[in-house]
Order: sequence, then structure tokens, then C-alpha cells
Amino acid sequence: MRFLPVNFNTIMVELSGLAETLALLDSLNVAPILGIEEIIPAARTLMIRFRPTKISAQQLAAKICCRDLQERGHATEKQIEIPVHYNGDDLAVVAEILGFTVQEVIRQHTENEYTVAFTGFAPGFAYMVSDTLQWNIPRRKTPRTRIPAGAVALAGEFSSIYPQASPGGWQIIGITTERMWDLSRSSPALLQPGYRVNFRDAGHLPATVSLPEPSIKHTVPLPETSCHLEILSVGLQTLFQDLGRVGQSGLGISESGAMDKSALRSANRIVGNSSDQTCLEIIQGGFKAIAHGQMLVAITGASCPIEVKTPLGETLYVNTHQPIDLNDGDEISLGIPNAGMRSYLAVRGNLTVPAVLSSHSFDTLSNIGPAPLKVRDKLSVSETSHCAAVSFAETPAFEMPNKDEVVVLDIILGPRTDWFTQEALNLLSKQIWQVTPQSNRIGLRLNGECSLSRVKQQELPSEGTCAGAIQIPASGQPVLFLADHPLTGGYPVIASVADYHLDLAGQIPVNAKIQFNPISQFHEIQGSKDLL
Repeated sequence: MRFLPVNFNTIMVELSGLAETLALLDSLNVAPILGIEEIIPAARTLMIRFRPTKISAQQLAAKICCRDLQERGHATEKQIEIPVHYNGDDLAVVAEILGFTVQEVIRQHTENEYTVAFTGFAPGFAYMVSDTLQWNIPRRKTPRTRIPAGAVALAGEFSSIYPQASPGGWQIIGITTERMWDLSRSSPALLQPGYRVNFRDAGHLPATVSLPEPSIKHTVPLPETSCHLEILSVGLQTLFQDLGRVGQSGLGISESGAMDKSALRSANRIVGNSSDQTCLEIIQGGFKAIAHGQMLVAITGASCPIEVKTPLGETLYVNTHQPIDLNDGDEISLGIPNAGMRSYLAVRGNLTVPAVLSSHSFDTLSNIGPAPLKVRDKLSVSETSHCAAVSFAETPAFEMPNKDEVVVLDIILGPRTDWFTQEALNLLSKQIWQVTPQSNRIGLRLNGECSLSRVKQQELPSEGTCAGAIQIPASGQPVLFLADHPLTGGYPVIASVADYHLDLAGQIPVNAKIQFNPISQFHEIQGSKDLL
């Protein structure tokens, strides 16, 4: 085993292959280690998030070193049969790669049982492996821009099914009409880690079948009370956000949540809510709403002008980080921020919106959560019986960045720092990186004068990623993952932004510049048994 640093509360355990990875995963599930909060399995790694107040990275590594990887101690009784129409565009190519006939490919794919090893890439996307089938299928040299939902595909040692239409480089051998992901089910993901899967030949279809794209069903409900906020303008985008959906990695879903969690907590405290309540996340101002009934609101985050127009035509100018009393008919509007990127609006008593998988956050990568706001939406405000006193002592957690300055972000090197040249490591910290317009809640796409070059050129098996991960794709230009990042990724992560700078990273506007500051050298974590 190798133990690699990811962040202050996360390590990567690298093993020799999938069998050892699943054996360790089973061992940790059967006999958990105190302090582990989440495990994200992948092809040859486990990414483990832990609580540093309970256990250190070195102690965790020492305890894991003692685990027996010779046997898998976990077996699931859950078995799923998937009917497949074997008419995929790459079926003949796969047959040629294996030296089989097309019929032999179909026969072996249906006669061998698969186990879901892990999930990632997209909600419901399951990486399945067979103990009795030793296929290794290379990905397409040029990925398709669109693969239909239900496509059954192969890559490396894995078989999978695309839960929704998306780009992809896997070899398509067929299609199924079974839904891999459906929020109307009690368990939205049809396939989860540990499930056993058998494929059944459902006959050849004359044409490609494509499942209809499901629409976002979780729209804003109509107000149940007279007190509500009517949306007049949403600006670039306005989303419901809270602290995110924790513990859903088994479904292939990352945490999501507010990009600046400190600002969300602050907004809630100002109006007397518990700090984890739902807020509106407003991107670059342009938001406008009218109050129906009396309510108390607060705006935090990006520094922006705020106006309140009364029904009598009077215009009031108010500040962020203070309680704002809105009377019936008052119209509140947010201008374009002069610093920062995202503002947070909290309402005393909380906004009434349905939770989706334990959170009110909208995940822009997975399209999960209450739908983005639109003009004429009416947001119901809950009763205030359990609210605390308002806070007048809130201040921004940091100075909001603007596009004319260089924002310094502390980083922890790892887990794949040793995949890069020394020149690349020097460039990572010394070069100035510009935030491009292609950036969003999934991540900041950065551009620098020089690209980062690698020592190791081989393909990286998919492995877990975290918020703050700095992934280096083939272009050599970094992508800094943020709240809506994919759960797993196939490009090496050279470093990760320190946890305490993630909120700051979420406020960096387009065209701003970033400089990375490594706060430690890259070293593997040594787990000594003396620490036990």
C-alpha cells in the first residue's frame, strides 16, 4: 500500500489492483475505523475522508496497514438483471480487439457475472467488473460528444451503463431501456457498490434506442402562506444552496452545496436562523424580488450595491452583513459586485423548498436538487417560531477578491505530484494563472503561459477527487475543482487547495489571477505501528 496526502482531512490509499481495493473497502465497512467519515472507492485506490480530531493521517495509515487483503469479507445478496440490445456502434471493434466474433462477445458478456466495484463520473454510473472475465478494452482515441442514456459500454476491465446522455470515450456495445438513475425511486441509483449484475441478451433492434431525457421535477412550490418573496429577476443565475448533501458518494454524487459556506452561515446567523439553512446563491448580482408580507432578510458574500424601493417610491441603500427589514411591497435588488462572485440571501424563518436526497442544494453537474430560480417564482417563507435573535456582529470571513488582483491560495501537494516534472512543480507555484470564462461551480478552468508537463505519461485509472483538487488534463492547463466537481476523475491531481481557502476560491471572479502557495513538500504518509 501507498498512503498519499490529499488534504488536511483526506488521504488516498493506493493498492496493487481492484481485488485488493475491494478487499480493503469490505474490511473497512465490516470493521470501521473510528474517525473515518467517508470512503470513495475507485479502480486501485480508496480516497478516505476522516475527522482529524479523532485520528491523524499517520494513525489512520497505521491502522489500515494491519488489514488483511487476502479475502473479501463482504457479500451482497442484491442481484440485478439488465436486458441489453447488443447493437452498439463499437461492438464489431470490441470483437476485433478481443479476436472474437460478435456473437462470442455477446455470449461472454452475458454468461459472466459482474460486481459493482464503485460509482462515479455521473450519478448512477457504476463501474462493474467480472472475476471470471479478463477483458481489457482501450477507450476510443476520440471521445464521442454525446453518448445516449442507457448505452452499455466497455473500458479497461470495466463494464458500465451511461445513466444520462453525456460525452464519453467508452466503447459502446449495446443499449438498455432500464433506467440507471431515477429520483422517483426510493433508491435513485439502480446499481450500487457490491451489487451483482447479470446482462441478458434482449435481441437486436433495427435502430438505436434512446431514453427520453428526464426533466428536473423539483420545481419551486407555490406559497402556502401569504408571506412570500416574488422573483422579478434572477441575474446570471440564482440557485438554492445549503451546506450540501453529505454521504451520498455511494450513489455517485459529490457534496455540492454553497460555494462560499462561510457567507451562507453568516447570512443565516444575521436573521436568526440556524447556520445551515437554505439560502439563495446569486451569481454576479442582477437579482430583484418583491416582498409580499413583512420579512427580515440579509445579504452576505460578494460586495455589491443593494437597493430597497418602497411602494411610495422611496429608494433606500443598505449594506451587506446586516439585517434588512422588508415591508409588504418593498422591492430589493442587487447590483453587480465590485469584488467577489456570489452573494447569499437568507430570510428569517427559512425558505420553504423540498429537499432532494437530504439537501436543498442544486448540483449543476448532476442536475439534482430544487431547480434554478426563474422570473415570477414565488418563494414561501416559513414561520419564525424557532428562530434566535438577529446578529449585528457579522463581518466577511475574508476580503473579497476582484479581477484586478492576484489571489494567493495555499495548496497541499499530492496525491499525484510525483507524476509531474520538477519544472512543472516550479511553474505551479511561480506562474500566475488566469481564471477563464469557462469556469463555473464545477471548477475554475485556468490558463497559464506555460503548460505543466508530466513524467508519467500512462493513463491514470479513475480515482476519487475532492473539492479543491487541482487536476491536470492532457492540455497541461489546471482545472481547480469546486463544489459540483465529479466524484471521480481520470486525470492526475497535482495538489489540492487547503480547506480553509475553498470559500475564497468560490468567490474568485472570471479573469482574476491566481497564484498557488505550497505549504509543505510532497511526501508519502508513513503509517508506523508505533502510533497505534
